[in-house]
Amino acid sequence: MADAVRIGNCSGYYGDRLSAMREMLEGGDLDYLTGDYLAELTMLILGKDQLKDPSLGYARTFVAQVADCLALAREKKVTLVSNAGGLNPAGLAAKLAEVSAALGLDARIAWVDGDNLVPRAAELGLGNALTANAYLGAFGIARALSEGADIVVTGRVTDASVVVGPAIAHHGWTPTSYDELAGAVVAGHIIECGTQATGGNFSGFLELARDATPLGFPLAEVAADGSFVVTKQAGTGGRVSVDTITAQLVYEVQSTLYLGPDVTTDLASIQLDDDGPDRVRVSGVRGMAPPETLKVCVNELGGWRNQMEFVLTGLDIDAKAAWLRTQLDARLAATPPASVNWSLGARPAVDADTEEGASCLLRVTVKDPSAEAVGKPFTAAAVELALASYPGFTLTAPPGRGSPYGIYRPAYVARDEVTETVHLWDGRALVMDQVSTGSTTGAEAATELPSVEPVETPPRPADDSPTAIHPLGTFVHARSGDKGGDANVGLWVGGAPGPARYARIGWLLHLITPDAIRALLPESADLPVEVYPLPNLGGVNVLIRGLLGDGVAASTRFDPQAKAVGEWLRSRHVHIPEELL
Repeated sequence: MADAVRIGNCSGYYGDRLSAMREMLEGGDLDYLTGDYLAELTMLILGKDQLKDPSLGYARTFVAQVADCLALAREKKVTLVSNAGGLNPAGLAAKLAEVSAALGLDARIAWVDGDNLVPRAAELGLGNALTANAYLGAFGIARALSEGADIVVTGRVTDASVVVGPAIAHHGWTPTSYDELAGAVVAGHIIECGTQATGGNFSGFLELARDATPLGFPLAEVAADGSFVVTKQAGTGGRVSVDTITAQLVYEVQSTLYLGPDVTTDLASIQLDDDGPDRVRVSGVRGMAPPETLKVCVNELGGWRNQMEFVLTGLDIDAKAAWLRTQLDARLAATPPASVNWSLGARPAVDADTEEGASCLLRVTVKDPSAEAVGKPFTAAAVELALASYPGFTLTAPPGRGSPYGIYRPAYVARDEVTETVHLWDGRALVMDQVSTGSTTGAEAATELPSVEPVETPPRPADDSPTAIHPLGTFVHARSGDKGGDANVGLWVGGAPGPARYARIGWLLHLITPDAIRALLPESADLPVEVYPLPNLGGVNVLIRGLLGDGVAASTRFDPQAKAVGEWLRSRHVHIPEELL
């Protein structure tokens, strides 16, 4: 693709591999290098930072990376684009200007803001928010790049926007270039989580695990029509394949329509093709007008939490757990925390040959608006039972103080309530125009689908086909994650195209229903479950509403971001037609 722009990624979250920016700059030709540092939980972390020091609120690791790599980036003529500005993009831009000056460089640094709605939270009905940030799109980034920026930092834009912005600037797309924008959104969604596109967190990891080479970060070669190739730099670890790309495509999405501030993307239109070693071509993506409203990430301080873990060993596990619960509940009865949640792990093996194998954990988590209620009164009540409770009483860690937790919730505001502004190094502030929208809001599913040929759903096996009981993961891959309080699980059939895979896809699409998910995952038995078929990707997307409660920062599940729900589901036994094995 001679007209393609090469856009790399060097960060999938705040805390990702610090050396990745230099690795990407040294590893091959790039036009742009992007980094995603924000998540719902990250906004809460940055909000707590600002409570301590109002000058903070940005991803400080990005400053260290730029200090190390700015001279190399300028030498190679690679432009840096990142959402590391978080709650304070102006502060980050000022810090980067200091770094540039100290290096004897004159980098043109731009920042994009307008997403922070905390000053108007009450007026907009957003409650008593610690953070409230509208998800901005990519045209502000593109404008800064078109003005000649060497570095662009933003507040809360969508994760994909740091990739879409450079593609807009390079190809000159307009706000109504819906198919092209949708293609770039898919490119951004694939590479924004870094090494998750090159084999990280991939259920088909067994062959990759034989190599200790660090996984390479991905890059996308985006063409003028919005199609693109995902690849990685030569000599890096991991793999880019149809399956590793599918894994990222089904990650943390909801319905088949991906609603964004610039375009609504039809995930059911995506076509994947092998383009050679470590190269996957993505094409056919269709888009339409974005929704009328912008989504807002709202974080509130929910109160204080604390937890303790008790080790139960040997015989009479259930009786030991019941006695401890009775004792501790009685001791907390006078001033009980607002919520007390108990969780008993898997029972130990019979006749285990190690003490650890003969043990399991009983976890108690308490939450309350008051720090005092989850502090000493809770921990002392537990510790004082050490010689007065079940045999073998022991804890996994000494008692600690409570910690504050946040509650995430999505909200929606009219676009005209948000003023996106691009600030340039020369002092100019450019206010961005509103884009044209469709007839839908971000709070509801879009009803207008782009004109695209439907993908044929493979037939199901005959009802009388002989079956055998095996784990679902015998030939089904999965990736899971969180969307606020909801868990998302993508399931798909891996392997090369052909009749065998086609038949397996048909079986999977007919197997996975809301009732089947509730049966396979009993923790979802009383929750709303939605299943969206994606036959073009060989699978389905599953949304389990409310599994994570008030979101990662408030969840009492041991897997608060649902990262392992997909692996749990793959381990469940199902009846598989013998002809598919």
